[in-house]
Amino acid sequence: MFYRPEDGHGLPHNPFNAIVAPRPIGWISTRSTRSYDNLAPYSFFNAVAYTPPQVMFASTSGKADRARGKDTLGNIDQTGVFCVNVVEYEAINEMNASSASLAAGEDEFPHARVTKAACNEIDCSRVALAPASLECRLSQLVPLEGEDNYMVIGRVVGVHIRDDCLVDGKFDITRFGMVTRLGYRDYAVIREAFELTRPDD
Repeated sequence: MFYRPEDGHGLPHNPFNAIVAPRPIGWISTRSTRSYDNLAPYSFFNAVAYTPPQVMFASTSGKADRARGKDTLGNIDQTGVFCVNVVEYEAINEMNASSASLAAGEDEFPHARVTKAACNEIDCSRVALAPASLECRLSQLVPLEGEDNYMVIGRVVGVHIRDDCLVDGKFDITRFGMVTRLGYRDYAVIREAFELTRPDD
C-alpha cells in the first residue's frame, strides 16, 4: 500500500510508529525550580552525536497546567538540565506507572515506587537502580511542526553505569534486557546481539 499521511492511512491503527522501531526509551528525570522531581518515559529518544556526546528526545503532547508541553519540558526549559535513565525489563511496570498524568509538582518517583539518587554534575534526581543514566545539560529546545511538538537536545556531562552491566569492558544491554518501544502498545526486550564489522574497520 501507499498513503500520504495528510490523507490518512485507512488502517485501524497508525502504522508510523511501528515502522520506525524499535526505539530506545528515554526515562527522563527532571526537577522544577521549586525542587519538585519528575520522571516520565519518552519513546522518541536517541543519541545523536559522539563528540561531544549528545542525546535528543521529543515531547509530543501538552498538559492543561503547562504553558507548553508537559512537566518534563517545562522543567528543562526552566532549569536547563535533565537526566536520561535506561529502562531494564525488571523496571517495566515502574516505567509504565511513571507515565501517568499527574498534577504538576506531584513526584512520579514515589508514585511509581522508584528509588531516586542524586546526580553528580547537575541538580536533578536519577533512577538509582537504572543500568545507566546520562546527566545532560540543555543544548537546544527546538519547536517542531504540529501542536505541542518539541525536540530537546542535551549534552551529556555525566555517565552512571551499573557495575553488573559491564562485561569485558563493554556495556552489555543483553545483560539486563533493555526495553524498547515498538508501534501501537507494543514493546520489545533486547536479549540477543551480534557483532558486524564494517568494511573499512
